[in-house]
Amino acid sequence: MKADTHPKYQPVVFQDISTDFSFLTRSTMTSKESIKWEDGKEYPLIKVEISSHSHPFFTGKQKIVDTAGRVDKFRRRYAK
Repeated sequence: MKADTHPKYQPVVFQDISTDFSFLTRSTMTSKESIKWEDGKEYPLIKVEISSHSHPFFTGKQKIVDTAGRVDKFRRRYAK
């Protein structure tokens, strides 16, 4: 196999800037910023605008927008 074909897969901290929620995972993304994590080690920091902690679908705050009664039509059709 050729050397340096694949990107480096490393631990990275993702931080949701809207709620200040952070989580450590592995990724190929890199960053010039770094953060000291709970285990005392420094990891690259990737800032994101939306995560599962702030997205309306995962927080239960999502509203169903019903245009032209599509939801009711669906429920009537499959209620049988």
